[in-house]
Amino acid sequence: MIFKDYYKILDLPNNKVTMAQIKTAYREQAKKYHPDVNIQNSKNEERFKDINEAYRVLSDNISKRKYDRMWYRTIGKKNASYEESKRNKDSLSSDFFNMFFGNLNDKDTTKVKTKKAACKGENVETEIDISIEDAFRGKEQTIGVRTVEGKLKKFKVQVPAGIRNNEKIRIVGQGKPGVSGGKPGDLFIKVKIKNDERFTLEGYDLKTNLYLTPWEAALSTKVTINGINEDVSVYVPAGIQSGEKIEIENRGYKDGKGGRGKLILDTKIMIPKRPNEEELKLFKEFEKMSKFNPRNS
Repeated sequence: MIFKDYYKILDLPNNKVTMAQIKTAYREQAKKYHPDVNIQNSKNEERFKDINEAYRVLSDNISKRKYDRMWYRTIGKKNASYEESKRNKDSLSSDFFNMFFGNLNDKDTTKVKTKKAACKGENVETEIDISIEDAFRGKEQTIGVRTVEGKLKKFKVQVPAGIRNNEKIRIVGQGKPGVSGGKPGDLFIKVKIKNDERFTLEGYDLKTNLYLTPWEAALSTKVTINGINEDVSVYVPAGIQSGEKIEIENRGYKDGKGGRGKLILDTKIMIPKRPNEEELKLFKEFEKMSKFNPRNS
């Protein structure tokens, strides 16, 4: 019979250890080699049984003293080696254990029951789309998630005001069920903020178009535009060009620190698609008197 080094099985250096150290080592090894964690590795199942067997012997002062006497006589020999499990398919204990500590299989009251470690269930992730304005103000949304049984489960989710694009909302305990009494996982909802016809979100800045007539661009003007949650008064300098940008501080998206980004206005100079006769007359007069040629400037 090859000697079985229970200290080595629990990854302990020798027998100069406390009961607290034995208990900690057992927990670490049991978690590492638990069958639920290593489903496809049959060797780990045997190793897990050895870990439980080692802990059963070393956690009891009487059996530990008996074992330590054998350990002193055996572990110092050069040919001493760790014995892999030698069990029948349904055996609770190895041949080594049975020889020195009795056959557990014949004692119903002393059977070692392998207790599966409680494992938290897997987290589940899903996505929702939301408009820039709803993300800015915050909104309650109802979402549906398929359970492991295929049923549709609905949740009401409060999207907080000023949430960032791709930020996740966590709902505790709404993921997959736990194993062996473990807690269920969590549900994570990734929020995708969608740009629209009015605004584009870039970081904390909001971009939108500012449409001007040719005479507003030429003469300067003051206009009022609709911001994301307020009207904003804007001064347009004379001679502004289409494509130039006007930046307004603290009128953009929320930055999460009590402030806001910029509102960036992209200037678009527009002309009437169907000018009336008077407008056409004025354009023609302007054409005759003006020497401005943008292709030569």
